[in-house]
Amino acid sequence: MTTLKELLAYGRKGLTEGGIENGAHDAWLLMEHVCNIDRSSYYVHPEKMVTEETAEEYRLLVEKRKGHIPLQQLTGEAWFMGLPFYVNENVLIPRQDTECLVEEVLKRGSKAARILDLCTGSGCILLSILHELRLVKGNPVRGVGADLSALALEVAEKNRERLGIEAELVQSDLFEMIEGTFDMIVSNPPYIPSGMLEGLMEEVRDHEPQMALDGGEDGYDFYRKIIRSAPAYLRGGGWLCFEIGYDQGKGLEALLKEEGFQEIQIIQDLAGLDRVAVGQWKS
Repeated sequence: MTTLKELLAYGRKGLTEGGIENGAHDAWLLMEHVCNIDRSSYYVHPEKMVTEETAEEYRLLVEKRKGHIPLQQLTGEAWFMGLPFYVNENVLIPRQDTECLVEEVLKRGSKAARILDLCTGSGCILLSILHELRLVKGNPVRGVGADLSALALEVAEKNRERLGIEAELVQSDLFEMIEGTFDMIVSNPPYIPSGMLEGLMEEVRDHEPQMALDGGEDGYDFYRKIIRSAPAYLRGGGWLCFEIGYDQGKGLEALLKEEGFQEIQIIQDLAGLDRVAVGQWKS
Protein backbone atom coordinates (compact mmCIF):
# COMPACT_ATOMS: atom_id res chain seq x y z
CA MET A 1 0.00 0.00 0.00
CA THR A 2 1.08 3.57 -0.74
CA THR A 3 0.28 6.84 1.03
CA LEU A 4 -0.85 10.04 -0.66
CA LYS A 5 2.41 11.69 0.42
CA GLU A 6 4.51 8.94 -1.16
CA LEU A 7 2.47 9.02 -4.33
CA LEU A 8 2.78 12.77 -4.71
CA ALA A 9 6.54 12.57 -4.11
CA TYR A 10 6.75 9.98 -6.89
CA GLY A 11 4.90 12.26 -9.28
CA ARG A 12 6.89 15.37 -8.44
CA LYS A 13 10.22 13.60 -8.79
CA GLY A 14 9.26 11.87 -12.03
CA LEU A 15 7.89 14.94 -13.78
CA THR A 16 10.62 17.29 -12.59
CA GLU A 17 13.41 14.92 -13.59
CA GLY A 18 11.52 14.24 -16.82
CA GLY A 19 11.90 17.87 -17.81
CA ILE A 20 8.25 18.80 -17.55
CA GLU A 21 7.78 22.51 -16.96
CA ASN A 22 5.84 23.06 -13.72
CA GLY A 23 6.20 19.34 -13.05
CA ALA A 24 5.43 19.64 -9.33
CA HIS A 25 2.23 21.49 -10.10
CA ASP A 26 1.17 18.92 -12.70
CA ALA A 27 1.92 16.10 -10.24
CA TRP A 28 -0.52 17.62 -7.80
CA LEU A 29 -3.25 18.14 -10.41
CA LEU A 30 -2.94 14.53 -11.52
CA MET A 31 -3.30 13.40 -7.90
CA GLU A 32 -6.32 15.65 -7.46
CA HIS A 33 -7.84 14.04 -10.55
CA VAL A 34 -7.07 10.42 -9.68
CA CYS A 35 -7.69 10.53 -5.93
CA ASN A 36 -10.55 13.04 -6.00
CA ILE A 37 -9.12 15.16 -3.19
CA ASP A 38 -8.40 18.84 -2.60
CA ARG A 39 -5.37 20.40 -0.96
CA SER A 40 -6.97 20.81 2.45
CA SER A 41 -7.89 17.12 2.55
CA TYR A 42 -4.37 16.16 1.53
CA TYR A 43 -2.65 18.31 4.16
CA VAL A 44 -4.94 16.96 6.89
CA HIS A 45 -4.36 13.32 5.88
CA PRO A 46 -1.08 13.04 3.90
CA GLU A 47 -0.51 9.55 5.30
CA LYS A 48 -3.85 8.25 4.06
CA MET A 49 -3.41 4.97 2.18
CA VAL A 50 -4.58 4.57 -1.40
CA THR A 51 -5.45 1.34 -3.14
CA GLU A 52 -2.90 -0.23 -5.42
CA GLU A 53 -5.31 0.27 -8.30
CA THR A 54 -5.42 4.02 -7.63
CA ALA A 55 -1.65 4.20 -7.21
CA GLU A 56 -1.12 2.39 -10.51
CA GLU A 57 -3.53 4.72 -12.31
CA TYR A 58 -1.61 7.70 -10.98
CA ARG A 59 1.78 6.26 -11.96
CA LEU A 60 0.48 5.57 -15.46
CA LEU A 61 -0.68 9.17 -15.90
CA VAL A 62 2.66 10.45 -14.62
CA GLU A 63 4.45 8.36 -17.25
CA LYS A 64 2.13 9.69 -19.96
CA ARG A 65 2.77 13.26 -18.83
CA LYS A 66 6.52 12.57 -18.97
CA GLY A 67 5.86 11.72 -22.62
CA HIS A 68 4.54 15.29 -23.04
CA ILE A 69 0.89 14.35 -23.41
CA PRO A 70 -0.89 17.53 -22.28
CA LEU A 71 -2.17 17.55 -18.72
CA GLN A 72 -5.66 18.56 -19.85
CA GLN A 73 -5.91 15.54 -22.14
CA LEU A 74 -4.96 13.27 -19.25
CA THR A 75 -7.57 14.74 -16.91
CA GLY A 76 -10.09 15.34 -19.69
CA GLU A 77 -10.78 18.87 -18.51
CA ALA A 78 -9.72 22.44 -19.21
CA TRP A 79 -11.14 25.58 -17.60
CA PHE A 80 -12.06 28.51 -19.84
CA MET A 81 -13.96 31.68 -18.89
CA GLY A 82 -14.72 30.09 -15.54
CA LEU A 83 -16.34 27.01 -17.10
CA PRO A 84 -15.06 23.40 -17.14
CA PHE A 85 -14.73 22.02 -20.68
CA TYR A 86 -14.15 18.42 -21.68
CA VAL A 87 -11.17 18.03 -24.04
CA ASN A 88 -9.35 15.20 -25.77
CA GLU A 89 -6.80 14.77 -28.56
CA ASN A 90 -9.32 15.83 -31.23
CA VAL A 91 -9.52 19.50 -30.21
CA LEU A 92 -7.21 22.31 -29.27
CA ILE A 93 -6.92 22.81 -25.54
CA PRO A 94 -8.64 26.09 -24.55
CA ARG A 95 -6.09 28.71 -23.62
CA GLN A 96 -6.36 31.76 -21.43
CA ASP A 97 -5.17 33.98 -24.30
CA THR A 98 -8.37 33.15 -26.17
CA GLU A 99 -10.47 34.64 -23.38
CA CYS A 100 -9.43 38.01 -24.83
CA LEU A 101 -11.43 37.14 -27.96
CA VAL A 102 -14.52 36.22 -25.94
CA GLU A 103 -14.28 39.44 -23.95
CA GLU A 104 -14.15 41.54 -27.12
CA VAL A 105 -17.17 39.71 -28.54
CA LEU A 106 -19.12 40.34 -25.34
CA LYS A 107 -18.37 44.07 -25.56
CA ARG A 108 -20.05 44.22 -28.95
CA GLY A 109 -22.64 41.46 -28.69
CA SER A 110 -25.01 42.52 -25.91
CA LYS A 111 -27.85 42.88 -28.44
CA ALA A 112 -26.80 40.13 -30.84
CA ALA A 113 -29.60 37.74 -31.80
CA ARG A 114 -27.52 35.18 -33.72
CA ILE A 115 -23.81 34.32 -33.50
CA LEU A 116 -21.69 32.00 -35.65
CA ASP A 117 -18.47 30.40 -34.42
CA LEU A 118 -16.31 28.97 -37.22
CA CYS A 119 -13.70 26.30 -36.40
CA THR A 120 -15.52 25.79 -33.11
CA GLY A 121 -13.42 22.83 -31.88
CA SER A 122 -14.36 22.09 -28.27
CA GLY A 123 -17.05 24.77 -28.46
CA CYS A 124 -15.39 26.76 -25.67
CA ILE A 125 -15.65 30.12 -27.44
CA LEU A 126 -19.28 29.83 -28.56
CA LEU A 127 -20.56 28.23 -25.37
CA SER A 128 -18.79 30.78 -23.17
CA ILE A 129 -20.27 33.64 -25.19
CA LEU A 130 -23.77 32.17 -25.02
CA HIS A 131 -23.40 31.51 -21.29
CA GLU A 132 -22.40 35.11 -20.60
CA LEU A 133 -24.98 36.74 -22.86
CA ARG A 134 -27.87 34.58 -21.68
CA LEU A 135 -27.19 34.33 -17.98
CA VAL A 136 -25.44 37.60 -17.25
CA LYS A 137 -27.07 39.95 -19.76
CA GLY A 138 -30.36 38.14 -20.26
CA ASN A 139 -30.05 37.99 -24.03
CA PRO A 140 -31.84 34.97 -25.65
CA VAL A 141 -29.16 34.85 -28.35
CA ARG A 142 -28.93 31.83 -30.64
CA GLY A 143 -25.58 30.32 -31.55
CA VAL A 144 -24.21 28.10 -34.30
CA GLY A 145 -20.86 26.33 -34.04
CA ALA A 146 -19.27 24.92 -37.20
CA ASP A 147 -16.28 22.65 -37.67
CA LEU A 148 -15.02 20.39 -40.46
CA SER A 149 -13.99 17.70 -37.96
CA ALA A 150 -16.75 15.33 -36.88
CA LEU A 151 -14.57 14.24 -33.94
CA ALA A 152 -14.22 17.83 -32.76
CA LEU A 153 -17.99 18.29 -32.98
CA GLU A 154 -18.47 15.24 -30.75
CA VAL A 155 -16.43 17.07 -28.09
CA ALA A 156 -18.41 20.28 -28.61
CA GLU A 157 -21.67 18.34 -28.28
CA LYS A 158 -20.47 16.77 -25.04
CA ASN A 159 -19.65 20.22 -23.70
CA ARG A 160 -23.00 21.60 -24.83
CA GLU A 161 -24.78 18.86 -22.91
CA ARG A 162 -22.45 19.02 -19.92
CA LEU A 163 -22.92 22.76 -19.49
CA GLY A 164 -26.60 22.77 -20.42
CA ILE A 165 -26.14 25.50 -23.04
CA GLU A 166 -28.35 25.30 -26.12
CA ALA A 167 -26.48 25.71 -29.42
CA GLU A 168 -26.63 24.33 -32.95
CA LEU A 169 -23.56 22.38 -34.09
CA VAL A 170 -22.91 21.86 -37.79
CA GLN A 171 -20.27 19.90 -39.68
CA SER A 172 -19.16 22.37 -42.29
CA ASP A 173 -16.08 23.46 -44.21
CA LEU A 174 -16.25 27.08 -43.04
CA PHE A 175 -19.48 28.52 -44.56
CA GLU A 176 -20.27 25.52 -46.78
CA MET A 177 -23.28 24.26 -44.76
CA ILE A 178 -24.19 27.54 -43.04
CA GLU A 179 -27.58 29.11 -43.60
CA GLY A 180 -28.94 32.55 -42.78
CA THR A 181 -27.26 35.68 -41.49
CA PHE A 182 -25.65 36.64 -38.20
CA ASP A 183 -25.00 39.64 -36.00
CA MET A 184 -21.55 38.33 -35.16
CA ILE A 185 -19.13 35.87 -36.70
CA VAL A 186 -16.29 34.77 -34.46
CA SER A 187 -13.39 32.43 -35.18
CA ASN A 188 -10.12 31.15 -33.78
CA PRO A 189 -8.97 29.51 -37.03
CA PRO A 190 -5.70 27.71 -37.75
CA TYR A 191 -3.15 30.51 -38.11
CA ILE A 192 0.32 29.04 -37.63
CA PRO A 193 2.43 29.07 -40.83
CA SER A 194 3.04 25.53 -42.06
CA GLY A 195 6.82 25.90 -41.80
CA MET A 196 6.62 26.78 -38.11
CA LEU A 197 4.65 23.74 -36.96
CA GLU A 198 7.78 21.64 -36.41
CA GLY A 199 9.12 24.22 -33.96
CA LEU A 200 6.09 24.14 -31.66
CA MET A 201 6.43 22.72 -28.16
CA GLU A 202 6.07 18.94 -28.10
CA GLU A 203 2.74 18.97 -26.28
CA VAL A 204 1.18 21.00 -29.11
CA ARG A 205 3.08 19.62 -32.10
CA ASP A 206 2.59 15.94 -31.33
CA HIS A 207 -0.65 15.81 -29.35
CA GLU A 208 -3.05 18.48 -30.62
CA PRO A 209 -4.81 18.21 -34.01
CA GLN A 210 -2.64 19.62 -36.80
CA MET A 211 -5.68 20.58 -38.86
CA ALA A 212 -6.57 23.05 -36.10
CA LEU A 213 -3.08 24.60 -36.21
CA ASP A 214 -1.91 24.77 -39.85
CA GLY A 215 -2.81 28.13 -41.37
CA GLY A 216 -1.04 27.54 -44.67
CA GLU A 217 2.23 28.87 -45.98
CA ASP A 218 1.93 32.33 -44.40
CA GLY A 219 -0.67 31.53 -41.73
CA TYR A 220 -3.42 33.58 -43.40
CA ASP A 221 -5.25 30.96 -45.48
CA PHE A 222 -8.32 30.73 -43.25
CA TYR A 223 -8.47 34.46 -42.58
CA ARG A 224 -8.61 35.17 -46.32
CA LYS A 225 -11.38 32.62 -46.91
CA ILE A 226 -13.49 33.78 -43.98
CA ILE A 227 -13.08 37.51 -44.67
CA ARG A 228 -13.94 37.02 -48.33
CA SER A 229 -17.17 35.12 -47.57
CA ALA A 230 -18.28 36.75 -44.31
CA PRO A 231 -20.14 39.76 -45.80
CA ALA A 232 -22.76 37.44 -47.31
CA TYR A 233 -23.52 36.08 -43.83
CA LEU A 234 -23.34 39.28 -41.77
CA ARG A 235 -26.27 41.57 -41.11
CA GLY A 236 -25.71 45.30 -41.48
CA GLY A 237 -23.68 46.51 -38.53
CA GLY A 238 -22.52 42.98 -37.77
CA TRP A 239 -19.04 42.18 -36.45
CA LEU A 240 -16.34 39.77 -37.59
CA CYS A 241 -14.01 38.85 -34.72
CA PHE A 242 -10.81 36.76 -34.91
CA GLU A 243 -8.12 35.47 -32.63
CA ILE A 244 -4.80 36.20 -34.34
CA GLY A 245 -1.11 35.47 -33.93
CA TYR A 246 1.16 37.92 -32.10
CA ASP A 247 2.61 39.24 -35.39
CA GLN A 248 -0.52 39.20 -37.57
CA GLY A 249 -2.20 42.45 -36.55
CA LYS A 250 -1.12 44.55 -39.54
CA GLY A 251 -1.89 41.70 -41.92
CA LEU A 252 -5.43 41.26 -40.60
CA GLU A 253 -6.04 44.99 -40.62
CA ALA A 254 -5.10 45.11 -44.30
CA LEU A 255 -7.27 42.11 -45.23
CA LEU A 256 -10.32 43.49 -43.43
CA LYS A 257 -9.88 46.94 -44.95
CA GLU A 258 -9.47 45.49 -48.44
CA GLU A 259 -12.80 43.64 -48.16
CA GLY A 260 -14.61 46.79 -47.02
CA PHE A 261 -14.87 46.26 -43.27
CA GLN A 262 -14.93 49.35 -41.06
CA GLU A 263 -14.24 50.18 -37.40
CA ILE A 264 -11.26 47.82 -37.59
CA GLN A 265 -9.36 47.29 -34.36
CA ILE A 266 -6.38 45.18 -33.36
CA ILE A 267 -6.54 44.38 -29.64
CA GLN A 268 -3.59 43.30 -27.51
CA ASP A 269 -3.66 40.70 -24.75
CA LEU A 270 -2.37 41.20 -21.21
CA ALA A 271 1.18 40.59 -22.44
CA GLY A 272 0.85 43.46 -24.91
CA LEU A 273 0.80 41.16 -27.96
CA ASP A 274 -1.65 41.32 -30.85
CA ARG A 275 -4.41 38.81 -30.02
CA VAL A 276 -7.75 39.89 -31.54
CA ALA A 277 -8.82 41.53 -34.79
CA VAL A 278 -12.35 42.91 -35.25
CA GLY A 279 -14.14 44.64 -38.09
CA GLN A 280 -17.70 45.83 -38.66
CA TRP A 281 -19.73 45.23 -41.80
CA LYS A 282 -21.94 48.23 -42.50
CA SER A 283 -23.09 47.69 -46.07
